[in-house]
Amino acid sequence: MTLKEPSLDFVLPAELEAREPPEARGLERDQVRLMVSYRSSDRLVHTQFREIPQHLRAGDVLVINTSGTLPAALPATREDGKELRLHLSSRLPGGLWTVELRRVEEGASKPFSEGQAGETLRLPGRASVRLLTRYKLQPSETQVPTPSQGKTLSRLWIATFSFPDPIPYLLEHGQPIRYGYVPRSWPLEFYQSVYTTEMGSAEMPSAGRAFTAEIITRLVAQGVQVAPLLLHTGVASLEDHEPPYEEFYRVPPETARAVNQARADGRRVIAVGTTVVRALETVTDVYGVVHPGEGWTQLVITPQRGVRAVDGILTGWHEPKATHLMMLEAIAGREPLAVAYRAALERRYLWHEFGDLHLILP
Repeated sequence: MTLKEPSLDFVLPAELEAREPPEARGLERDQVRLMVSYRSSDRLVHTQFREIPQHLRAGDVLVINTSGTLPAALPATREDGKELRLHLSSRLPGGLWTVELRRVEEGASKPFSEGQAGETLRLPGRASVRLLTRYKLQPSETQVPTPSQGKTLSRLWIATFSFPDPIPYLLEHGQPIRYGYVPRSWPLEFYQSVYTTEMGSAEMPSAGRAFTAEIITRLVAQGVQVAPLLLHTGVASLEDHEPPYEEFYRVPPETARAVNQARADGRRVIAVGTTVVRALETVTDVYGVVHPGEGWTQLVITPQRGVRAVDGILTGWHEPKATHLMMLEAIAGREPLAVAYRAALERRYLWHEFGDLHLILP
């Protein structure tokens, strides 16, 4: 199993897809495997996540995403009686949401493209959702989404619900979004990090899942600074390797100051997850200065653009051709990233939200 240069395309064997949480495999959260790779060399370290304090040092700024995962999947019924799944993606202004319709086939869900503008689908508890119009990308990186601009993305809809606040409703009737490689449902707590502060992500910001309170305490005690921000994830784009959708972010002033000071001092800034990189890079200017702010971002980070605010990243293992691989290449460099992925395949690391982790350092 080798990577196909230079595209970083590769074949992911089905047995390397994590099908259940590590707890179901007899492990603690922090006992998943961790590979440490370096942009400056081909050195690789294979260890457990609970040993991550050995690879961080006093003065590092570890930026985390405190968004919590919603049970954002609901059964939905069309007027003709056809049973579908509805995935909520992102909350928009004015009580609107972006949603995705999916059909269930042999236990797995796939995109359903036959929805019609104006149709209403029944939901549990005598509720309903109305599809308004196809969702469209925006021309600017931080503009508030509206349904009338940009390029149509046929998989998502702008929709409105028959109840004012979907979050309490979802907590009663929804389930966490899962895809075909996870054959059974798991309680919501399996999809949360220990530092969640605000619910809002359609899918788990999974890079932070392995942290425990004990590990965070150890890191702080050794002088690592933990800085929070918020990015509510939308639905993933696993089928067509589409670019990420617009997502809501909030970077507080204290986090912007911490990152700016670290960079001024020559200390490392390590992002926990691609969501953190997306949020930070959205508010970082061309001079590398991070500004506090909030809004919606459609930023896609490529090797050509590069990164301005982060030196390293803790992340999961990403699917072939995923847009997140472009971000990782911007951070790690093409050849070090290829070396790491080749080793992950050879050593049978596990992929996806319940899988193993990858720490990329300078």
